[in-house]
Amino acid sequence: MKATRKILYLTPLCALLAAGSAHATNGMLMEGYGPISTGMGGASQAIDHGNAGMAQNPATLGMMADGTSRLDVAFGILGPDVKSSMGGMEAKSGGTSYVMPAFGYTKRNGAYTYGIGMFAQGGMGTEYDGNTFMGAGPAFPARSELGVGNVIFPIAYQVNSNLTVGASLKFMWSSLDMKMNASVAQIGQMVADSGVAPVNFGMPGNTVAANISFSDDNDFTGAAKSTGFGASLGATYKVSPEVVVGVSYQFKSALNDMETGGSAATMTLFDNLGGSMVFSGKMTVIDFQMPSVLAAGASWQVSPSLLLAADVKYIGWADAMKSFKMRYDSGVSAVNFAMNQNWEDQTVLNLGMAWKANDKLTLRAGLNLADNPIPDTYVNPLFPATVKSHVTLGLGYKVSEAGDFNMSVTMAPKVTVTSGAGPDISHAQTNWQFMYSHRF
Repeated sequence: MKATRKILYLTPLCALLAAGSAHATNGMLMEGYGPISTGMGGASQAIDHGNAGMAQNPATLGMMADGTSRLDVAFGILGPDVKSSMGGMEAKSGGTSYVMPAFGYTKRNGAYTYGIGMFAQGGMGTEYDGNTFMGAGPAFPARSELGVGNVIFPIAYQVNSNLTVGASLKFMWSSLDMKMNASVAQIGQMVADSGVAPVNFGMPGNTVAANISFSDDNDFTGAAKSTGFGASLGATYKVSPEVVVGVSYQFKSALNDMETGGSAATMTLFDNLGGSMVFSGKMTVIDFQMPSVLAAGASWQVSPSLLLAADVKYIGWADAMKSFKMRYDSGVSAVNFAMNQNWEDQTVLNLGMAWKANDKLTLRAGLNLADNPIPDTYVNPLFPATVKSHVTLGLGYKVSEAGDFNMSVTMAPKVTVTSGAGPDISHAQTNWQFMYSHRF
């Protein structure tokens, strides 16, 4: 069967976003939140970078002036460049441009600062045409897009003139689209790895490959959905008028299992004569969670015009990304799948500077340095969250007494790895963020 020569492996893609698709670059997390932080290499723990602080260290929100409010409206354009090659064949991901909106509102009233916002937490997404070696013919492309949205409710409290503490509660929702192709041997291995015996499920003896698909082909929703919660704590301490230190901890998420409608998922079995059988049912993605993040940093106002900042983050991928698990249920039969991930914990170093060129213009630059958390054995063309270091640039311009415009660009050089499944995978990125802020 011609299509079976293209069906090489089955891989989940995990993506995170607030709305639409996002391509994150510290594993599955964004390299920074908001253009002020991102322009400074993602440093965020001890600087005032606007309402995006609620997505990192909520205590930094206490840096705004008493009696004022702030509204931030932002969007990001993420531009991944992903290619996969094997045996002389090449497949380029069609997911090359993704737009993500975000907003935040905060108010300072005495010792308290509080508000609401929505910021992309991160993400990953690739789309391969069905006519490439990643697909199984025109009707069976390879695609996956997972979205995790956050509505954030932060509060910060200034304990004294030096110490501020903060917390954020997040209402989270997740959604997933997936179109996957695999050989019958790989399907059998994933069933075995789940440790759960199938119920009234078997493949005909002449089955050579399979496609599992659940997708609504919508940029803002997924066929499988769930809701849940997250939370973070943070603090800042002013060591001197020029030096501030900060620390935060983001808890591992508490998301429910994602589920499709009762017949929204299809499983297509291909036989060795070119025929196929299609079954409809429900797909459940079991216990997919976002990792914990421990971060600490410092800032130094070297002069009225020069600010330096540095953070270090420890991301708990090993606990969150051990295995990707799904269950397909047709009502009369059920089968579980598991795909080992075995991600490693990741340490990220954020270095940044901001130079105030004049009363209106501020220029920023930074580095975001990290290792690839995915062991080569498990990395896959549908899930190449493999980029490492980033160079970042940014600027801020004071439009009026009440309004500011900020932007940043992040450039991640190409990283190439060889997957345990065989393909060579290259991944580079150029990402943009834009934000308008209004104070009143």
